[in-house]
Amino acid sequence: MSVRTDRLGALIQKEISLLLHNGLKNPNVGFVSISRVDVTADLSHATVKVSAMGSRQEQMKSLNALQKSAGFMRSHLAKLIKIRKFPELHFVFDENLQHAARIDEILHELKEKGEL
Repeated sequence: MSVRTDRLGALIQKEISLLLHNGLKNPNVGFVSISRVDVTADLSHATVKVSAMGSRQEQMKSLNALQKSAGFMRSHLAKLIKIRKFPELHFVFDENLQHAARIDEILHELKEKGEL
């Protein structure tokens, strides 16, 4: 990734986080956080990695709501971030956070058992 796409990704991450906190009025979006935004080199697509609280069903409900709101968010962000063509937003779960939490849980269990 280039510095240009990194900066754009960070800016998109910040603005989506603000939008989720202040302005997105979709009750199906639960407690989510944006962990990273990766923008393609040609600036046509942005993959928004999210983590969500709740059961797997609640997480999927939040992800689906975000995907349905992607067009609204894209047009809102395009007004704030002035570039020739704003990238399409694609929302996916950030599996790395879940893996890290599971590893932490396993290590904690091993410590309690005295095996670590």
